[in-house]
Amino acid sequence: MASANTIAVLAVLVLLLQASSCAVAKRHHHPDPHPGGGGGTRAVMTVNGFEKGQDGGGPSECDGKFHSNKDLITALSTRWYANGDRCFKKIRITSVKNGRSVEATVVDECDSRHGCKDNIVDTSQAVWDALGLDSHIGEVPVTWSDA
Repeated sequence: MASANTIAVLAVLVLLLQASSCAVAKRHHHPDPHPGGGGGTRAVMTVNGFEKGQDGGGPSECDGKFHSNKDLITALSTRWYANGDRCFKKIRITSVKNGRSVEATVVDECDSRHGCKDNIVDTSQAVWDALGLDSHIGEVPVTWSDA
């Protein structure tokens, strides 16, 4: 059976280890560089029509089909679209204005070689609705990250 002195020494060692772990964690903590934005990459969100005959143009790059604006879907600027590597993957979009987030599926490219800026997350009406934003504004600041 351990003596009271041994138990006291072990208790002190445990407390010292916990204190040093907290100090290391505080030193390595990085505050959110995008307050209210949930972290991620800064972008401008625009509204797009993904249905046939709407302003989104032709069918999506990922599958050659049109999609419903009632679905949580998005098109990303060319460099973020990454030659289709993000096709059908979910991204998290966060409104800088109100902090609300939603996950949307990448279905298309917003072609930066043909007029789309390099920082665009072009989304369906459903994304705007889920974020509680008025799509008539046209553009809003958001952050996004892979979900």
